[in-house]
Amino acid sequence: MILSPGSNSRFMGKKIGFAITASYCTFDDIIIALDALVQTGADIYPILSDMAQKNSRFHESEEFIKKIRKITGKDPIDTISTAEPLGPSNPMDLMIIAPATGNTIAKMAHAIWDTPALMAVKATLRNQRPVLVALFSNDALGLAGPNIMRLYNTKNIYFVPFGQDDAVAKPTSMTAKLDLLVDAADEALAGRQIQPAIISL
Repeated sequence: MILSPGSNSRFMGKKIGFAITASYCTFDDIIIALDALVQTGADIYPILSDMAQKNSRFHESEEFIKKIRKITGKDPIDTISTAEPLGPSNPMDLMIIAPATGNTIAKMAHAIWDTPALMAVKATLRNQRPVLVALFSNDALGLAGPNIMRLYNTKNIYFVPFGQDDAVAKPTSMTAKLDLLVDAADEALAGRQIQPAIISL
């Protein structure tokens, strides 16, 4: 692997899955975070949930996938059947799910593995390897709260630090601070939750 100027070899030799779910308004920031992770020297495997493969008012799917392919050098894994081998035959050192929507977190909390992104998470947990969650939910302090806390207290699941993004206009909304994703990944690989986990944005 040839790294670009300004990059480092922090995660050289590490295989990291990067699962993307459908918080479409975050996708520009997700691309930046994905590129930052690639610059650490990690071997990145991009994975898309079913809904993340669709167009939205915030993005055009084909262009988004082109960006992912250019950054990682790989076609995104986009089916459950192609995500499943990330467990038994092609294990990851770490699985990142970013953005992780309230819907995705609810499914994780109740062991529902019905998208490529969720199957990739299940495959990684099956190998007792860490999963790092970058939360983006308008309902984090609402009905999604118990699911978040359930995952927070689950073995091998860690969180990118998160906080309220607009306490006045969106009082139940919380989002991950993506510029801490690489540091959080470093801690997760060591079996630790980066602290503080809940921060002021």
